[in-house]
Amino acid sequence: MAMRVAIVGAGMAGLACGEALAAAGIRPAIFDKGRRPSGRLASRLIVVDGQAYAFDYGAQYMTARVPAFVERLRTWARAGIAAPWPAAGADAWVGVPSMDAPLVAMAAPLGVRWSAQVTAIERGAGGWCLHMGDEVEGPFDELVLALPAEQTALLAATAGSPLAALAQRHASRPCWTALIAFDRSIGAPPLLDGDGVIDRAVRNTAKPGRAAGEAWTVHADADWSARNLEAPREEIARRLSAALAARIEGLPVPVHASAHRWRYARSAAAGLGHWRDEAAGLTACGDWLIAPRVESAWLSGTGAAARLLGD
Repeated sequence: MAMRVAIVGAGMAGLACGEALAAAGIRPAIFDKGRRPSGRLASRLIVVDGQAYAFDYGAQYMTARVPAFVERLRTWARAGIAAPWPAAGADAWVGVPSMDAPLVAMAAPLGVRWSAQVTAIERGAGGWCLHMGDEVEGPFDELVLALPAEQTALLAATAGSPLAALAQRHASRPCWTALIAFDRSIGAPPLLDGDGVIDRAVRNTAKPGRAAGEAWTVHADADWSARNLEAPREEIARRLSAALAARIEGLPVPVHASAHRWRYARSAAAGLGHWRDEAAGLTACGDWLIAPRVESAWLSGTGAAARLLGD
């Protein structure tokens, strides 16, 4: 009988793991609390007075240094869903027309179950069971947790796994992010580095394949974000808009300004690749197990799949 595998989390790590398992003939059951592919490659299209503004409000680009991930990006480029972005560096790539485009393509054939929040996991005689409110899914022979460290810790603790302690030691840092739109083009570089309030500001319109509206994403400094973590979104949007105006002379009044709070933005770097409890049939993957980069998430997910397949 084929191995029964469940994956909790459909970001880059979970989908990379699912893709590799599916290629080997094992179709995993994948669960994600979100409504669509997103995670740290989150994107949003906002229309103001008939003008479309495209925002990448998570990772702004992907760097590719490992040959296997470089080739994956080239495959996506041939499919028209990724492109190099030299403005961010020789090894920088973006999704097209938005950062989440590769995730959408990866998720499509895998049958991800969206809006499915797993609140507890339990290992019984028949395998792993996933609790989602009053609903239980399973049993599964193998369970993969492809989540940020904080969420991994919470779920692993419900099963009494030592994975919980490892994840607790590798907490992420928060980040407030502002999505700011203007009604005309701004004469400014595509990227602005940090200044104590701003960690990085990016002109999304400068990326390949984007909508024409002048759209800026402003990531706040991690320490600033932590100090203001519980502030109202409207206040954060106003303060980050002011911080951007202080950096760009003659900036017009925004036609749109909103804020998104990433509680788990910049992951830690455990340097493990992935984590595995062979006896329990429990695996964890994610960028926090390597380093805070999209490439790390992909490598962790594919490595976890290889471990399950015995490669």
